[in-house]
Amino acid sequence: MGWLRDETGLEKNAANHAPLTPLSHLRRGRDLFADRLAVVYGTHRKTYAEYYERVSRLASALCNLGVAPGDVVSTIIPNLPAQVEAHFGVPACGAVLNTINTRLDVATIAYILGHAEAKVVLVDTAHLPLAQEAIAAMDGPAPQIVEVADPQAGYPATGDFPEYEDLLASADAHFDWIMPEDEWESLSINYTSGTTGQPKGVVYHHRGAALNTFGQVVSWRLTLRPVYLTIVPLFHCNGWCHTWMMPLLGGTVVCCRDITAKNIYDAIADEGVTHFGGAPIVLNSIVNAVDADRRPFDHVVEVFTAGAPPPAATLRAIEPLGFNVTQVYGLTETYGPANECMFQPHWEALPDEERYDMKARTGVMMPMIEGNTVMDPDTMAQVPMDAMTQGEIMFRGNGVMKGYLKNPKATQEAFRGGWFHSGDLAIQHPDTYMKILDRSKDIIISGGENVSSVEVEGVLMAHPAISLCAVVAKSDPKWGEVPCAFVEFKPGQSASAEDIITFARSKLAGFKTPKHVIERELPKTSTGKIQKFELRRVAEDI
Repeated sequence: MGWLRDETGLEKNAANHAPLTPLSHLRRGRDLFADRLAVVYGTHRKTYAEYYERVSRLASALCNLGVAPGDVVSTIIPNLPAQVEAHFGVPACGAVLNTINTRLDVATIAYILGHAEAKVVLVDTAHLPLAQEAIAAMDGPAPQIVEVADPQAGYPATGDFPEYEDLLASADAHFDWIMPEDEWESLSINYTSGTTGQPKGVVYHHRGAALNTFGQVVSWRLTLRPVYLTIVPLFHCNGWCHTWMMPLLGGTVVCCRDITAKNIYDAIADEGVTHFGGAPIVLNSIVNAVDADRRPFDHVVEVFTAGAPPPAATLRAIEPLGFNVTQVYGLTETYGPANECMFQPHWEALPDEERYDMKARTGVMMPMIEGNTVMDPDTMAQVPMDAMTQGEIMFRGNGVMKGYLKNPKATQEAFRGGWFHSGDLAIQHPDTYMKILDRSKDIIISGGENVSSVEVEGVLMAHPAISLCAVVAKSDPKWGEVPCAFVEFKPGQSASAEDIITFARSKLAGFKTPKHVIERELPKTSTGKIQKFELRRVAEDI
């Protein structure tokens, strides 16, 4: 072993080292899968050769608009080809991609555009009013709007802004991609809901995204040429990195603008979809689909589900329909899925009820993660794996974010003790599989969207009749969870539930708006802290 102390002449160089980046997948895919379908959306059907050319043109067009390496390019686009192309085209010009949730309210989008210092924003025609209102409400320089028309869905270009296809047509098809010099360079920034204040900007690096694409190939048991349906919004953890992963395998990305059971069945039957990811609400829509929306297909569709633990009853109902579901768990801070409920062969012999209960566990760490377990957040000690002792889910490894943009205090707190603190409470079984018990930050997960109870409470407290309120999650058969508000009125004041819901809807995105409002005295501790655990019990009995 002595010679290892002297590694003179064994340094990294261009011949033996290149920064890891998912951009490499598409450069390779251009050559290996040139004639293979890469991106499909109705009549839009592009091969890998055409996909690569369009991505190169996008990178060139962004440079022509003044985007420089390190600048941020935002998008407000559903799951359309332009959103897929932006995942490669934006970093190919050295910029950082910021995909914005199309369901957010004006004030939040204004904050994101300003905080990220977006230089350009690509906007779907249907969302132009939202983008314009947000830009008008911004502090600081406004980004340039590029309109992304979608005539197939009834949204032709307005002519008010430079249009995406026109920009691509006038750009350089042979643009020389700007590859990262260091794999730690920032690739994208995703804003995540928190329990207080404004959303935090989660920064991804090229290395983490690349390793995520390799790791999910193993976890999802992927082989060459999968056909992937974009159910997971590409503004959620960059679509769980799946768009970056597909060129690695010569996969086809099938875009889906409107997520309905009919569109899912049509994509499986017509395009041969083999894989998709989605929240449990998507599984429920398939289970509850009317016969007219169902289509026959002759293969098993592999599904990753996350956003909330799927009920065992849902898993039991969907599998006979031709879907094999694997629960995965993660956060924006872990590039999406970082924990999987890996199926064990001996589970196959279990009675159905017990087998589906096992599949409903949260799971174990995925290959790109170095550590994932349940720990005591105060002592940072491993909790007993006895299926009873509660602790916090922790992560460490290459699949964890760089940190929160312009927020070193929050970053330091999130990485306290050398682990990323998820904020999610869980137990751990003797076989190391975890199971989430509660959200310690009181986050409500509605249809796969994170809703901050504190944010909703802040809006409700502005209602002239409300003196005190608390918002908790209530189970919902369609959305998984929905916000449920408990309110106390000011003396002599009152308001109907409908009035309060309308008030909230005027200030919040629809998925954040309470679906139930109950007037009652709020239970409090001796120090005046509202006891939300009691309200959760009440909410479930409504």
